[in-house]
Amino acid sequence: MLLAYIDEIGETGAFVSKTDKKFKTSPAFGYAGFIVPEKHARSFAQRFTHDKRTLFAEEVAEAEHPGRWEKKGSEVFHHYTAANYPEQIRLFTGLTRQLREWYGGRLFYYANEKPIGTPNQTKLDKDARETAGMREALNRLCTYAESKDQQLMVMIDQINEKERAKRLPLMYGHIFGRSSEHPEMKRIIEPPMHIDSALSANVQFADWVAAATTRAIERQLLASEQERSSWVPPVLADPMRRAFTAESKLHLFKNPLPDIHGGAAFQKSRPIAGRDGANRVMDVVTPAQFQAMKAAAERAKVR
Repeated sequence: MLLAYIDEIGETGAFVSKTDKKFKTSPAFGYAGFIVPEKHARSFAQRFTHDKRTLFAEEVAEAEHPGRWEKKGSEVFHHYTAANYPEQIRLFTGLTRQLREWYGGRLFYYANEKPIGTPNQTKLDKDARETAGMREALNRLCTYAESKDQQLMVMIDQINEKERAKRLPLMYGHIFGRSSEHPEMKRIIEPPMHIDSALSANVQFADWVAAATTRAIERQLLASEQERSSWVPPVLADPMRRAFTAESKLHLFKNPLPDIHGGAAFQKSRPIAGRDGANRVMDVVTPAQFQAMKAAAERAKVR
């Protein structure tokens, strides 16, 4: 059996730009984490816990509950981390290599690029965005499990009971409804189980994977993140090159260019912008200007 541990990439809200006062969190939404054979899940968790407590020994010692202390991925993968705390990057890349070489695991991600604009401009439905991301992540995890001829269980960080109750029947419906035409969906035993990250080292590592992938995706999608995330290719491109499943993907929004797969998200090349340093239209015009340009293009088609 395979165990998949995943966490969210970004959040479901609207995105305008990193400088917008309100809609600036993330240009994409999805899930990332890792997959490991169940016989190695505990060993990898012990390795992660040991290495984490060694590196962050002072912070662990000062924690109210040292056994439940965790270092969030957003703290590990900040724009200043590579320069000021390179040992954190080395810990992550070392664990990634061990996951693949020692424990037979792989990293994974699936994310959808968001349309640029406010909720009204993009007709945002947060629930639909979350459901679409989770469905496609499960599809791809099941495809990987099928390729390995293994059953699959998926774990994700804990959410509140109201959200869990809302999501659960949707996931049951998707898994069983899709199984008739896509037999690989029968690989998954249950919809994702929610686990408190403070109690699960593997869920914590999934959070680190999601944070690293978030930085890589932001650099791919936003010219404004070129300088802040310039550290990504030099320190992560090679370690991430073969770390991900073939099913890992960044799905682009209405873009004629091909989607970005696997470790390519961490490479220096930015095919969406054409070359490093180039700007997309959405990076240099306001949402209102972009909507006006879009409307003008649509009128031109009618003529």
